[in-house]
Amino acid sequence: MPAHTLIRPFRALRAISLAFCLALTLMAARAAPWLDETPRVAILSAFPAEMGLLLARVEQPQRHSVNGVEFTVGRLQGKAVVLFHSGISMTNAAMNTQLVLDRFRVTHLIFSGIAGGVNPALHIGDVTVARRWGQYLDVLMARETGPGTYAPPVWMDDVKLPNFGALHPRPVEVRSAATPREHKKFWFDADPALLAIAERIQGTALADCDAARKCLGHKPRVVIGGNGVSGPAFVDNAAFRDYTFKTFEANVLDMETAATAQVAYSNGVPYIAFRSLSDLAGGGPGENELETFFKVAADNSATVLLAFLAAWK
Repeated sequence: MPAHTLIRPFRALRAISLAFCLALTLMAARAAPWLDETPRVAILSAFPAEMGLLLARVEQPQRHSVNGVEFTVGRLQGKAVVLFHSGISMTNAAMNTQLVLDRFRVTHLIFSGIAGGVNPALHIGDVTVARRWGQYLDVLMARETGPGTYAPPVWMDDVKLPNFGALHPRPVEVRSAATPREHKKFWFDADPALLAIAERIQGTALADCDAARKCLGHKPRVVIGGNGVSGPAFVDNAAFRDYTFKTFEANVLDMETAATAQVAYSNGVPYIAFRSLSDLAGGGPGENELETFFKVAADNSATVLLAFLAAWK
């Protein structure tokens, strides 16, 4: 048998072996190890001002940086925690919620921060704990079929909710380890056991004045239940606020929580969100109120979260 006939199979085997080793190396690089072995509650806020009070209370803090995101581990109200800023808006929230799940042994996810009020019965400074969250701006932008009339294509059978002009809300496509087949879903439920704990601290005292003694005209309260919605838009429009309340029966809207809720669902991790109203999403009598009362709102949300952790036995 000629020598070159024997060499060819060896070359092929060597190429296969090298490819296999490279694949194992890439898999090992992608499967990044946990940064510590302690089971922790992950607590996230969109931006630093929402988390200042919580970070100041962390005992034995240690910090890790991954992909530019700083994670603080330690103990808060006796619980092992990891705190971080997700970044503002849906993509940041989803991306960095998955990041914390990939790099830490997370048992539960908790969001704390500010939001826009939708329910006209609620006021700035109130802290909402919604029972479920949905992505209300995952929409069909429908074509106009007549003056002021917008209709979906006949084949699009998932458009069920009322529209706001050309905007027709739709469910999102999801999958999870428990239900790997892709399916459509609008609402992502907060964990019932965590909601039951929140109900026990509903009487938590909340601030109505900031450090400069700028005060609200009412005493804020904790509101358990109702719906929350999230989307990549800062809403400061009275008509759209009214539509959101009527269509989704929402108490509150923001730009992150539903994204975190979807990631929690896909990973099978229980979640809950505390959101304090910093403005009324266009429903106030004058200019948007966020810059005036966001510190009161942010600290109220953090105060309720601390009470929640203390009550969590």
